[in-house]
Amino acid sequence: MELAFIPSPSRGVLHLGPIPLRGYAFCIIIGVFVAVWLGNRRWIARGGRPGTVADIAVWAVPFGLIGGRLYHVITDYQLYFSEGRDWVDAFKIWEGGLGIWGAIAFGAVGAWIGARRRGVPMPAYADAVAPGIALAQAIGRWGNWFNQELYGKATDLPWAVEITSTADGRVPGTYHPTFLYESLWCIGVALLVIWADRRFKLGHGRAFALYVAAYCAGRFWIEYMRVDDAHHILGLRLNNWTALFVFLLAVLYIVLSARMRPGREAVVEPGADTAAGDTGSAADKDVKDVKGVKDSENDADAAEKGDASGATAAPEDPSGADEADAADDAKDAEGVTNGADSAKKG
Repeated sequence: MELAFIPSPSRGVLHLGPIPLRGYAFCIIIGVFVAVWLGNRRWIARGGRPGTVADIAVWAVPFGLIGGRLYHVITDYQLYFSEGRDWVDAFKIWEGGLGIWGAIAFGAVGAWIGARRRGVPMPAYADAVAPGIALAQAIGRWGNWFNQELYGKATDLPWAVEITSTADGRVPGTYHPTFLYESLWCIGVALLVIWADRRFKLGHGRAFALYVAAYCAGRFWIEYMRVDDAHHILGLRLNNWTALFVFLLAVLYIVLSARMRPGREAVVEPGADTAAGDTGSAADKDVKDVKGVKDSENDADAAEKGDASGATAAPEDPSGADEADAADDAKDAEGVTNGADSAKKG
């Protein structure tokens, strides 16, 4: 008897009247909002304009959803096109089934289109949104919990997830919650990319490549624990090989990019710095105008003080002239007296 486990929801959808509210869809939507929010903050910090990340996401998100669904349907085609299956179910994305590899690949195509329309370098944009994508994956994985899917081998660990559904061959019991492992791993990847980007000033797509490499490293061992049906090649699940191949490509890109284009982009969005410069120039002009007004006021005050000083000094001049005249008169009188004395003696 298990002492503790993570219970699964009895159902993954709630009905608000005729409107179905699906947990899987909510997790994806919340993840997208978090990715755009964090990406926008990082983009502005790099010198970009507010709103650019959201504008490009309008292209990237639909492409990513289509690509993720295509990858899942192609690699698990037996779920939709084998005997007894209904191919229409391939379009029921709300029931789960998004391949991250297809989502990233097609999402990158959509982002490239949006970036070209905005005149933004794609590698710089990818670096800005990389941690947000990892957090979006961490949130989105909880959609698998709502659908009771993507769990691992049976276990009696306290954090095992309880599976109660019997649909599609599920066997009720407690299993490794691989969706939880991947969610926590993705949070760690996001923190790693943020730290490395601040520490090493990653640029030209290297922050995004670090996210890809770190995610693939975790996905490899998490994928190995899963027990759902999958194609195997040389004893490994298809997604194990995909994770290994993509990991090597990401590491190779980091090494070559660091040698060929060291540092990071000085300008990530043309025109953003000019707009900021114009704002700064206008502010400087206002400061100069205020300073000019103050200087004019100071000159006026000085002129007034000068006039007042002149008016005060003016009365002193006549008195000074009178003293000089009195001294001359005294000298003349002395001269007359001396002349008279000399005449008497003579």
